[in-house]
Amino acid sequence: MAPEQSICLINDSFPPVIDGVANVVVNYARELERHGERAVVATPAVPGADDSAFSFPVLRYPSIDTRKLVGYVAGFPFSPELASRLQSEHTALLHSHSPVSSTLLARQLRDVLDVPLVFTYHTKFDIDIANAVRSKLVQEGAIHALAQNITACDEVWVVSRGAGENLRSLGYEGDYIVMDNGVDVPRGRASAEAIRAAAAGYDLPAGVPVFLFVGRLMWYKGLRIILDALAALKGQKIPFRMVFIGAGGDEAEVRAYAEGLGLSDVCFFTGAIRDRDALRAWYCRADLFLFPSTFDTNGLVVREAAASGLASVLVGGSCAAEGVTDGQNGYLIEENAASLAVCLAMLCLDIRQTRAVGERASGELYISWETAVSRARERYAIVIDRWRSGGFRRRHKPADEFLRANGELMAALGTLEQRGEAWQKKLTDAAYANPWSTFRD
Repeated sequence: MAPEQSICLINDSFPPVIDGVANVVVNYARELERHGERAVVATPAVPGADDSAFSFPVLRYPSIDTRKLVGYVAGFPFSPELASRLQSEHTALLHSHSPVSSTLLARQLRDVLDVPLVFTYHTKFDIDIANAVRSKLVQEGAIHALAQNITACDEVWVVSRGAGENLRSLGYEGDYIVMDNGVDVPRGRASAEAIRAAAAGYDLPAGVPVFLFVGRLMWYKGLRIILDALAALKGQKIPFRMVFIGAGGDEAEVRAYAEGLGLSDVCFFTGAIRDRDALRAWYCRADLFLFPSTFDTNGLVVREAAASGLASVLVGGSCAAEGVTDGQNGYLIEENAASLAVCLAMLCLDIRQTRAVGERASGELYISWETAVSRARERYAIVIDRWRSGGFRRRHKPADEFLRANGELMAALGTLEQRGEAWQKKLTDAAYANPWSTFRD
């Protein structure tokens, strides 16, 4: 790809809104820039956001602040200003990381910019939809629309084989490529001083096993399995400490449940930790990483733990457990508290045995962002060449005419912005007449 061209990464979430996919987008952009290529991030506007610390442009488009309702802002999937900016950035490829509004916007931008659209499937959206919508009919309609939106992209990536299987279960029938995400925790141990500083103020006696969870505090992350297993260990008078790092919509319930099980003296909740050095120190302080989640499609935290030589306990057959062999580079359990309790009780007999497993995890599971994005860069070049040679068969869907018309409108408005508000209004009224006439006929 020529240096003057850019890759546009589009996602619904981006700092100051933090989640796993936002972290992916930040690291993609940083690695692209580090390799001398140009990255641009397009994301909804967030009140109070300060993007000045980023070395790459962050283009904000209009949104509604719905963070109190769903934890995210809702971006409008129509933005002529964004289309105009991306034209000036000489965008060569669009890469969407969210299958709803981001991809709707990207599909329009594709028509304006005449560039290919790559989509990465990160999350099991059928579970998110089921949690948000009670009506089965509405759930089915939303999942169908989501699958159709993904199908309209030119190339589809998934972050694991399990993610691909989940995408197929939603009705997606096209091809996909597994593209692993990396982690931004460097391989190796944090300093003893950093570890002491991170754990200061917590009752973590020497010689007592420390278990760790990092992630959103949501029940579907397997938190009930962890807490019930810990209650069983405490009932057997097996000493341990448990540290939960993260925040989430179920946090209050999780804390109350832990207290109800009598675990308050051995379970600690730190809240979200955004300092990556402090988080790394916690990975180094722990003896085992507990992550019995079947929701996650990739389990970046498992690789973060592996970077520090920390072994994970995972549900066999889950996406997070891909590449893990029981007793070799991790530990596998069934998806229930009894199985986890048996595993932990056995390992607590000699917690030192987990260190060798953690070291093998470091060598076999860890993937740096440099490695992950280098592979993506190679694939970007192939997709761009294929697009320019006419190698992609355009997948037209019933909504495409509407999207194309809005794309043309976006381009027109972007041009008009430079010619004065009076002409902009005049042509905007005329442009809006065409797109909707298709649906009135």
